[in-house]
Amino acid sequence: MQKVNLSTVSEFVFVGLSDAPEIRLLLFVLFLLIYLATMAGNITLLVAISTDSHLHSPMYFFLGNLSLLDLLCPTITVPKMLKALLLEYKEISFSGCLFQHFSLIDVVGTEIFLLTVMAYDRYVAVCHPLRYPSIMSTKLCAQLAMGTWATGLLNSLLHTSLVFTLSFCGPNKIQQYYCDIPPMLALSCSSTHSRELVILLVAGVLGCSACVVTVVSYIYILLEILARKSPGIWHKAFSTCGSHLTVVCLFYGTTICTYVRPSFTYSPHRDRVVSMLYGMLTPLLNPIIYSLRNKEVKCAVKTVISQVRRAL
Repeated sequence: MQKVNLSTVSEFVFVGLSDAPEIRLLLFVLFLLIYLATMAGNITLLVAISTDSHLHSPMYFFLGNLSLLDLLCPTITVPKMLKALLLEYKEISFSGCLFQHFSLIDVVGTEIFLLTVMAYDRYVAVCHPLRYPSIMSTKLCAQLAMGTWATGLLNSLLHTSLVFTLSFCGPNKIQQYYCDIPPMLALSCSSTHSRELVILLVAGVLGCSACVVTVVSYIYILLEILARKSPGIWHKAFSTCGSHLTVVCLFYGTTICTYVRPSFTYSPHRDRVVSMLYGMLTPLLNPIIYSLRNKEVKCAVKTVISQVRRAL
């Protein structure tokens, strides 16, 4: 028999934020400042990469894609959250929730695959420096970038179809500030066991594959560094890979804690904190991490900032 959505719920209500009026305004100001700083940092990085000829290389091409994802991720969730804090309008339609869920899973999945591609790029740069321009050609970089976006899209289509073809006929209060997989599964009035297994299986296979490629890339990088034994090699390798490794650890840790686990371990209070890390703080920190650890990026960003100042 064909499965259809038997939902009687037409809208959902976010209850993931504090109802205390004295701190609601404080949270609004705090999250607004974080969001604006995130937008400014990633837009500046994108402009620097696109305008500085020294940054027209595969590494910075992928970094530009990462900055674009870091622009999209908070934009999907934060404006709605700010509206709820300021106007106390916490409702979202069923279709709006579906679109938000689809967009967020798409961006998060694409970022995981992009970080994996960036790890491979660092492996080629360190282990095959002379062949790097020929291996990481413009065509291959474009194919890898399109592949990450396409894989993220297909992954999101699968997860969204599994979640939103469930029946929602009871409570409609989402214990989060956006539509995410764990709180949506917790609200369903139909059996979610089989779909949870599929979600865990797909997320586990894709996540583990991405982790394996990343770990293997860095193992080869480490072996190459140990084999060369040349002076200054550690500093050069750290400057090449340190930023990416920091971002990987921060992003993977928070997303795995959120998604790769069964729903009975779902904790609204803990998950709000974790989701804040990868949903708001990680997009804010990524451009800072890359700017502080990379002299070329730092110089390009300073140039963009000085040009904006002169224009103003």
